[in-house]
Amino acid sequence: MKCLISYLTILLAPLLQAELIWTDPEKAAIENPAFLTQGEYHRQGAAYGVQVVDLGDSKFDAYVLEGGLPGAGWEPGQSRKRIAGAVSETGNIEFIAGKNRISIQKQELTLQLEGKQVLSLPRIERKSPTLGAKPPKGAVVLFDGTSADGWKKGVMENGLLKANHSMSKETFKSYQAHIEFRTPYKPGARGQKRGNSGIYHHGRWETQVLDSFGLEGQQNECGGIYSITKPKLNMCLPPLSWQTYDVDFTAAKFDAEGNRTAWPRITVRLNGVLIHDDIELNKDFTAAAPIRGPIKNEGGPMFLQDHQNPVYFRNIWVLPK
Repeated sequence: MKCLISYLTILLAPLLQAELIWTDPEKAAIENPAFLTQGEYHRQGAAYGVQVVDLGDSKFDAYVLEGGLPGAGWEPGQSRKRIAGAVSETGNIEFIAGKNRISIQKQELTLQLEGKQVLSLPRIERKSPTLGAKPPKGAVVLFDGTSADGWKKGVMENGLLKANHSMSKETFKSYQAHIEFRTPYKPGARGQKRGNSGIYHHGRWETQVLDSFGLEGQQNECGGIYSITKPKLNMCLPPLSWQTYDVDFTAAKFDAEGNRTAWPRITVRLNGVLIHDDIELNKDFTAAAPIRGPIKNEGGPMFLQDHQNPVYFRNIWVLPK
């Protein structure tokens, strides 16, 4: 019987690990020490930055970035090395790939590249410079933590707006928008199962929400305009961090006869960093959009996708142009 239980435990471990999920950072820090290991490591003036991703089951990936962290020294085209790691017998987390070695102990990372250069980097927590941005004069406040009444199917939990296929009751043509979001901590999940949601402009074009921390940055990852284009760089912060989208959306243009003469365009900043600069949205809608069919010369709502993940939003406002 003991052998059978042991075998079942091994067999079911990956499935149990995949179901582990936290939505509160304080609880995650208490219940899973790996939460305080995952994150960004950097020191001002250091030649490298490191992003450490928790993969669950005492395993990690480290991404060593030449020049610093994304948006703070590292740029696309510079070196980006992945090194796999795990918890060692001593309790430290060790990463080894040839002559490249990383060790993490008490939120301090030691990096050795090619067996020569040694750096000591502390764990840091970056915050978006637009976090908490107040709505300017003339802005429409869609959510401020007091009520979800501005949304069809709006669900508020603990002062936060839950991703619930919620659609704003007000519609807009061209606008500037500010949205704050937080993805859950799901170390055992992978890809599109790791904190998935999305913000649909006019209910048609999605700026992806996903825990894509440390990844390469694709069109279906956080910052991507789904099925249209990937971001200039991946500015996604670790899960359970509050993050920001700041969007400038220009509606499609039509002539007097109602014929479309120009596609809509969008400029996007993720956590304060420009990731899309005046991109043409050259299709009528992206995947899973709630509003489909040919574009019309009218405004549209904001839509928050429910993808069976506890993603939360706050401080959402729109300034019509």
